[in-house]
Amino acid sequence: MRASDADRDRVAEILREALAEGRLDAEEHAERIDAVYRAKTLGELEPVVRDLPAVGARPQPAADAYEYGPAGPEADQNLVAIFSAANRKGRWRVPRRINAVAIFGSVEIDLTEAVFPQQRVQINVTSVFGSVEIRVPENITLRSSGSGILGSFEVETHEAEDGNAPEVDVNGFALLGSVEAKPKRGAWIRDLRDRLRGDRRERMDELRAERHERMDELRAERHERMDQLRAERHERWEERRRRRRLG
Repeated sequence: MRASDADRDRVAEILREALAEGRLDAEEHAERIDAVYRAKTLGELEPVVRDLPAVGARPQPAADAYEYGPAGPEADQNLVAIFSAANRKGRWRVPRRINAVAIFGSVEIDLTEAVFPQQRVQINVTSVFGSVEIRVPENITLRSSGSGILGSFEVETHEAEDGNAPEVDVNGFALLGSVEAKPKRGAWIRDLRDRLRGDRRERMDELRAERHERMDELRAERHERMDQLRAERHERWEERRRRRRLG
């Protein structure tokens, strides 16, 4: 059966996990990635990962995988947008409590790259004729006890498989406004595909460079051989001339 792009991406993901876990070195990973994107059928893909575990079979994190700091007082973070916008995103340390207020404005809270010094985070939301948008990583717990009053309060609750994972509780209300909180699914898949495409382009560039280098070597060898043949021919011609003069 012919292999699809999704089939190749699935196998490439297994190779990425194997590289991260030390099952493959960088050279082996590059060779197998090259084989993946040259494969035309499923039968050609299967041998590439025959000696590797599937992605779903990787072990769960240990109980101490998350290193939370000691409990203690920490300042709340307030995000207030009144006829304006406020946001918090990127790499940042999340406090125990975040207060988000949007009145005729918008607030965006992105936790997908954040650092969690403690396991539990509470987000108190007030949205009046405004909007609050919250994005969290896929591997944490997301809970809610908020409500909408002539507005929408939508939280896509999620329980992490690891009981020691961070927990985010979203509370509050939306009055003629909106609140939305959910895991940011798919972002890492797109990033992975971009990296794989980048790896593939890099590997193809390397192969082209190697091919050009080999062609240059062959041209140089051919020119050198031609020069040798011309020199031998000239030497034979000179030898015949000497013999004629002596004869």
